[in-house]
Amino acid sequence: MVPRAEFTSYYGLPILNGPVWRSPEIPGYLFLGGLAGASSLLAAGAQVTGRPDLARRVKVVATGAIGLSAVALIRDLGRPSRFYNMLRVLKPTSPMSVGSWILAAYGPLAAAAGTTALLGRLRRFGSLATLGAAALGPALATYTAALICDTAVPAWHEGYREMPLVFAGSSASAAGGVGLALAPLAQAGPARRLACIGAVVETVSFTRMEHRMGMVAEPYRDGLAGRYLRLARALTMGGVAVALVGRRSRAASALAGAALASASACTRFGVFEAGKQSAADPRYIVEPQRGRFSSAAGPSA
Repeated sequence: MVPRAEFTSYYGLPILNGPVWRSPEIPGYLFLGGLAGASSLLAAGAQVTGRPDLARRVKVVATGAIGLSAVALIRDLGRPSRFYNMLRVLKPTSPMSVGSWILAAYGPLAAAAGTTALLGRLRRFGSLATLGAAALGPALATYTAALICDTAVPAWHEGYREMPLVFAGSSASAAGGVGLALAPLAQAGPARRLACIGAVVETVSFTRMEHRMGMVAEPYRDGLAGRYLRLARALTMGGVAVALVGRRSRAASALAGAALASASACTRFGVFEAGKQSAADPRYIVEPQRGRFSSAAGPSA
């Protein structure tokens, strides 16, 4: 009998050059940017609905998160001038170019909103900055999904339909969790609802993505990526359960918020590691290509 074919490459080298992005800088950047964008959206909602303590605290969170996100990005780039160089042009067809401009516009607005909230001065200016940051928040939380999917890495590229929803849900869950952990119980309702909605969106979208991708989704279940994502699911389910059951307990709210924010971080690290794992295995490149060729050729091929 003919032995089962194994997918290898010349001299055992991968077919693709794997991602050169480093960990923890880039998965941390993915998480912190999403947390910042969704926190600004939550802050604007809290501001409009008269929840000043929640608004002030998540504004400060958004400011800190975008600052740390910029540090992580610059550490991966090597020097700040490389980020400035990306702002020399605006290329609408490039997620990296568009994302650089989103960061450049969002950062000062979030910083102004957080600083004025912390100091208690220039409140009208701070309110306008909050609304501006909130307008850019959804784009900041999701553009990184387009960034990683616009590559040849199989586990990322094949998830292009659902990945923005996964990142949106994960970002909302993180921001809601942080708000839930920091806000007074009387003002924590919007944060709890945002966290729970985000958890549902992330879970449903990720499940649908894995089902549609077929065998290319295996890296999301195997190795280090699988461990991160299983931990993320456990923390998400536990966080939502504690948030709903312990809504009158300050300690329970803090625990639930920490679990949901940690789950979001684990999701980003899991997605990052899955991409690296899929790029290193030729099977995830060869088999889908053969399947597409057979489908195009038809039954007579």
